[in-house]
Amino acid sequence: MKKILNFYLVLLISTSYAQTSLTYQTPSDEILELADVDLAPGVQIDSKGEYMVLIYRNQYKSIAELSETEMRLAGLRINPTTNIGSRTTFYTNLKVKKTFEKDAKQVSGLPKNARLSEFSWSPDESMIACLNTTDKGVEVWVLDVKSASVNKVTDANINANMGSTISWFKDNKNLLVKVLPKNRKPLINAAIAVPKGPTISVSDGSKAQNRTYQDLLKTPNDEFNFEQLAHSEIVKVSIDGNSESFLPSAMYRGVSFSPDGNYVMISKIKRPFSYLVTYSRFPSESIIYSTNGDKIKTVVEVALDEVRPKGFMSTRTGKRNMSWRGDKPSTLFWTEALDKGDPNIDVEYRDAMYQMPAPFETNPKLILKTKQRFSGIDWGNDYTAIAYDYWWNTRNTKTYIFNPSNSDQTPKIISDRNYQDVYSDPGSFITSKNEYGRYTLEMDNNKIFICK
Repeated sequence: MKKILNFYLVLLISTSYAQTSLTYQTPSDEILELADVDLAPGVQIDSKGEYMVLIYRNQYKSIAELSETEMRLAGLRINPTTNIGSRTTFYTNLKVKKTFEKDAKQVSGLPKNARLSEFSWSPDESMIACLNTTDKGVEVWVLDVKSASVNKVTDANINANMGSTISWFKDNKNLLVKVLPKNRKPLINAAIAVPKGPTISVSDGSKAQNRTYQDLLKTPNDEFNFEQLAHSEIVKVSIDGNSESFLPSAMYRGVSFSPDGNYVMISKIKRPFSYLVTYSRFPSESIIYSTNGDKIKTVVEVALDEVRPKGFMSTRTGKRNMSWRGDKPSTLFWTEALDKGDPNIDVEYRDAMYQMPAPFETNPKLILKTKQRFSGIDWGNDYTAIAYDYWWNTRNTKTYIFNPSNSDQTPKIISDRNYQDVYSDPGSFITSKNEYGRYTLEMDNNKIFICK
């Protein structure tokens, strides 16, 4: 009798743990109507206010999207199958409407199961280029705003893993895009790969006041995979789909045309990599090219940036934040620290701004010194510009009006406040597109305006 009871007990336990293969269940229609309500569309509007492009996305990512492979390397989170950021927000539909009309027009020719991202207006605002992510990779599509139609201009070979991907030429007929290199090697599966040797870390005894970063490189396998994923070729692609090589394979990060479209500044990162900081602090260089791809000049070279002084307001030495003046055809400006990047050094001015016009052969010209860390600028004309600085420790921000043509003329501080105090915020200066298609200060008889 005891054996029989034991048999039934085992049977009961076995039955209790039996599993049934289930699929994901869908709630009732009433619940779906609440949980999956359509989101309001995003809006892309031209500077003249004539056309609006409405961009739609789903409320939630699908289970298939959430299940996609993700690699975390040097601060990037990448889908190695499609070669785009794994946390990218995708849009599924586009509509176009004239601002004065009631109804929007459905865009025709959209790809099936569209996953659109990185929208970029052409200089004349007649078209928008964007990326579409398929199961195999990323494509470039171009929307003709007036006809509300799209066409594909590249294969699914775009590398959108790092930095900007689409840049328009001034002629509105061609783009610079980053594509996968032809000599790309297969990635290493770190989960099963047998290491060829140990991971060696070397310390010289110097102190590095670094924050803790996520997703850093940890092994030589990580280095190899990051390098393969970061490498791209730059290709010139017409809106008709014709392409030609522009620059050979490298780890390209940023692409920026000058306002007049005659030059393009391209930045790329280089070895050695670091296990302490993200890719943004790896060695890098920025080079000016002509629109034919001819090298003109290397304007910035940055060493590996692992060690900085202590403090939130520390920064690296040398040129940083290099960009184009929006009110000039092709003039570079940048910032340099006057305190060696050390916030603990007591100085009258923390940062200085310099500029250099094309063909980039003259000595840099000082245009402004700021009492705190430089944080931004609104260009106006030869004689008027607005600059901003800030200091995290005191939460202070200052606004300067200055003459960019005369550094001997003392800048005037027109706002000096706590940036956390929203009630003391005077508002933002009104800007408009200039002849180069860049937003600069709206000026009337040397007067500038603020919108609260």
